Amino acid sequence: MKTILFFLLTSILIAPGFAQESKSRAEKDFEDFSYIDAAKEYERKVVKGDDSQETLQRLGDAYYNNVDMANASKWYGQLFSKYERTLSPEYIFKYIHSLKGIGNYPLAKALMKIYAEKFEMTQFEVDQFNDNDLALDKIQNLQPQFVVTHLSLNSPFADFGPMFYQDKIIFASSRDSLNLRTRVYQWNEQPYLNLYEADTLHLGSDLVDIRLFGPTINTKYHEAITTFNEAGDLMYFTRNNYTNKNLERDPEGINHLKLYKSQRSEMDWSPAEEVPFNSVDYSVGQPALDPNGKRLFFVSDMPGGFGQTDIYFVELTDDGGYSEPTNLGPTINTSGREMFPFVDDEKLYFASDGHLGLGGLDVFESALGNGFSKPMNLGKPLNSKKDDFAFIIDRGRNRGYFSSNRDGGTGDDDIYSFERLPINCYQTIGGSIRNERNGFPEANAQVFLLDTNGNELAKTKSSRDGIYDFDIRLDCGTTYQIKVEKNGYTGGSEDFQTSLEPYSFNEVPLQIKKLPELIVNEGGQLKIKIEIIHFDFDKWDIRYDAAVELNKIVFLMNQFPKMIIKIESHTDSRGNDLYNEQLSEKRAQSTKDYIISQGIALDRIESAIGYGEKQLINRCENGVQCSNDEHDRNRRSEFIIVKME
Repeated sequence: MKTILFFLLTSILIAPGFAQESKSRAEKDFEDFSYIDAAKEYERKVVKGDDSQETLQRLGDAYYNNVDMANASKWYGQLFSKYERTLSPEYIFKYIHSLKGIGNYPLAKALMKIYAEKFEMTQFEVDQFNDNDLALDKIQNLQPQFVVTHLSLNSPFADFGPMFYQDKIIFASSRDSLNLRTRVYQWNEQPYLNLYEADTLHLGSDLVDIRLFGPTINTKYHEAITTFNEAGDLMYFTRNNYTNKNLERDPEGINHLKLYKSQRSEMDWSPAEEVPFNSVDYSVGQPALDPNGKRLFFVSDMPGGFGQTDIYFVELTDDGGYSEPTNLGPTINTSGREMFPFVDDEKLYFASDGHLGLGGLDVFESALGNGFSKPMNLGKPLNSKKDDFAFIIDRGRNRGYFSSNRDGGTGDDDIYSFERLPINCYQTIGGSIRNERNGFPEANAQVFLLDTNGNELAKTKSSRDGIYDFDIRLDCGTTYQIKVEKNGYTGGSEDFQTSLEPYSFNEVPLQIKKLPELIVNEGGQLKIKIEIIHFDFDKWDIRYDAAVELNKIVFLMNQFPKMIIKIESHTDSRGNDLYNEQLSEKRAQSTKDYIISQGIALDRIESAIGYGEKQLINRCENGVQCSNDEHDRNRRSEFIIVKME
């Protein structure tokens, strides 16, 4: 996608004269966003022997910013081979994307795997740096659920950003409808964007009767990406920061994008009015109203976000005001670009290059609830190795439109229609793991997905925010169980039933409780660890020093009144086997009797069994020479927790 709105972070203009005269022609072209000219100049520098890191980065960027992934991957490849040790995560990310953009998935997957650990501790958080070689295969092999049709309205220029408006479609285009090829945008040498409208054919298979939309809305600069309320008399749209026929710039000479509002009268749309959260210093655009008209989503590169561009929302008040912008958070936003939101009653749809995809921008959907579910890639053929974005859908008819610069189109960006087909019921599952005492998230908890027979279907670990999810296909209307474990904590489990609706997200939050230091997890069993219980030779009476340790058991069981334990007593291999078994049995029973004598109910001790020398924990069986210390390891009493709430 080579249009202005793809690179919202840099979708701007620099006035002549802002670039310093000391800069080279290549640098000036690059900073003026004349990427076609910049690429030619940087290639000349390489031919003359300049293969510095900065030159190769700029050369790769010039092609990357114009979505020429063949040349971008070529120059990023040279950059990578020569300067791998000094490259930032951003350039590994760009290299991976350019490789996927030309369909070189094997190398892209290899790089994702190699760099997953290297960038784990950086602030550059995108799915591309997780161990996602298998996950990428899953996306490539998703059951197709879209029939995609290229539309006849597409021109040799940029056509993108469709939006429903009554029984019409509004879209942006750089087609020169007046045939006045006098003003072009240096970024991609195309005319500036205007808004157009078109009529829909039956079943939405094509768009016809193209004409300019709203003469009071279009200007000589960029207008694109609209959203309308249900009544069709209120719209928001994106435009250059444009006042009194002039572009406004920040101190660096940069003209950002702004979000504007207009209301329809009987005659026409009212003059555009800025929203109050615009800024001269950063871009705001790509609006999307929710169906109730109460919440306005938008895209911005304002300070404090997670990545290059993030999705935000504001609440619309009854008096026409706006709340402060709220970032959608790390479930949706990454260190990459999240753009082009569209919202219906149940889903958020958006484009991203930070979540794992097939290349460039991919379209994702996230279920709405108390928050947002983990975004799901919508797969091929909707997504491709190029940029796929600006997705809108009428879910009642399962039809809609999206934009793409994929191979086989008419121009730069083209508009496609689609029909979404029913597929096998697909469910996702996730939630949060929190500390029961303070509500804080618990990271690195082991989470298991089980069927009704207790068979493990999948396992994962909670993130540093306590979030877990499973990338697995589940049957609809079926009962499953989530179980969580973490060393030093009580485990927990929760049964849940999946929804009957395809693509639903099942949220199952769980809590775990910090265990006292006396409780440890050994081989998947919770045990109470105290000092060794000593008995006199050939005796089973509880000595004073043994009572001190057993009182710790009593104290702990009083702390956890629903705790149930079992006692196991063991000996070493010295002496007669039968004698050892009988002695350990008497010691197990005397231990049980002591605990009960301290006020613990009989039914809270499931069993007290002496095993003699049947369960040695080392090699020291009959006939084996061992030291006293080695034998002593086998002389032990174990207190195993059977139940704990």
